[in-house]
Amino acid sequence: MPFHVLTGAFVHESNTFKKGETTLQDFRDDVLDLGQTAIDRLGDVNDELAGFLDAGRAAGWKVTHTVSAHATPGARVSREAFDHIAGLICDAAAEHRATLDGILLSLHGSMVPAFCEDGEGELLRRLRAIVGPDLPIAATLDLHAMVTPAMVEQAQILVSYKTYPHIDMRKIGRQAGQLLDATLRGAVTPRTLRVRIPMLDEANAGRTDVADTAALYADAAAHEAEPGILAVSVNAGFSEADIPDMGPTVLVTFDRGHEDRAQEIANGLARRIWDGRGKVGNTFLTPDQAAQEARDFTPGNGPLVIADYADNPGAGAYGDATALLQALLAAGAAPGAFAPMIDPEAAAILHRHKVGDTVTLDLGGKCDPSFGGGPLHLTGEVVHLSDGTYTGDGPILGGITHSFGPTAVFRVQGIDVLVVSLPGQMLDLQQVRAFGIEPDALRFLVVKSMQHFRAAYEPIAGRVIVCDSGALATPQAHLRPYTRVQRPVWPLDADTTFQLA
Repeated sequence: MPFHVLTGAFVHESNTFKKGETTLQDFRDDVLDLGQTAIDRLGDVNDELAGFLDAGRAAGWKVTHTVSAHATPGARVSREAFDHIAGLICDAAAEHRATLDGILLSLHGSMVPAFCEDGEGELLRRLRAIVGPDLPIAATLDLHAMVTPAMVEQAQILVSYKTYPHIDMRKIGRQAGQLLDATLRGAVTPRTLRVRIPMLDEANAGRTDVADTAALYADAAAHEAEPGILAVSVNAGFSEADIPDMGPTVLVTFDRGHEDRAQEIANGLARRIWDGRGKVGNTFLTPDQAAQEARDFTPGNGPLVIADYADNPGAGAYGDATALLQALLAAGAAPGAFAPMIDPEAAAILHRHKVGDTVTLDLGGKCDPSFGGGPLHLTGEVVHLSDGTYTGDGPILGGITHSFGPTAVFRVQGIDVLVVSLPGQMLDLQQVRAFGIEPDALRFLVVKSMQHFRAAYEPIAGRVIVCDSGALATPQAHLRPYTRVQRPVWPLDADTTFQLA
């Protein structure tokens, strides 16, 4: 009889400083697909589910897929959303308990529900209550996971991405599936150990285009070739979530009898993360500095790409900060584009007009003006209207269709502002090209993203610079009011020390 494996995905990165909650509708607006519908959408693209299915086909499994649920990073997940999606997975586990051999999940590792501080640990606890202590559970994690003790206690196998920008989701899904299959066959008896470093996050947030950070992931992969070492995961952490167990971690999933070597590997990588805590690769420009660079830039081999790091929707920022746009307008930096400005109210106003109309409105800055600036009163021209649908063609989103909701391109002083209704960070060139914005025609292009934009936008850029607009995901961590993280912690406390057990 083939092994019967239950699969599912419940992915959210929760910014606990953001107002409101991430609702069930937010998941519906992004991805909330059941069973075969999820397989049809994500089963042959760069997604963990595709990797699960690769491993299952090779092993001859019977796969029951429950749900694929993803929402753009944002505020804490509402109880309704958590209970509904977790319930889909847990109800299926209960229904199939008599025939199940294993469970394989795609998680993030930094989900914080409204009612607890460890979403993944809570889901795994609920599953364990159904399937018992011994059924093998494997899970993939985002490189920015905040891994808790409960997560390593409840799942035998944990495997995190090794790239940032994240381009290895399918590969990591396949690896986790292969380890689960080896466990089901009795070839290995895995466990996972964890070492946490007292930092808010790794110095470069896991950037694999920075040499010292990239070396951590290269060495983690090399360790996986050692006898008894099944997976080595370096998790950079997520500094926008204020919980006691936040911070970078190193995980080693190992076979029985190899715990001592696993501990050595974890300790060594953790010590390197700590020793590199002051080696930051980015140079963060102010909005005025970035605007001056844009005004003076001469395109040759592509536009100046400006990453609005602090207003990254992919870190749960509001995506409506205006400080950088205001500086670009004041500097007369056109021709350029700014993508996106997440402002459903402005998008609705623009959709009451037609292409070519001149419109005056208040744009952006409506969620929390204390982070990144208040609304701008602007007059401009509507140059494009759309339902916001696009299909990616780059390394991260290739073949995956998403929507920004009602979307408009609003031209102000020669700057095309992509005004959208639904949140999303810039990952793919189709997120501008689908709406008539062609990067090659621009002097500059602002993208609201920290790092993921590099996969698609860096190859077409004449140059890349990074701006701290003072929005919610600012690298100036002291501007966020931390109350829950274990103290002392670097860099909030200069006297923090790190002692390995």
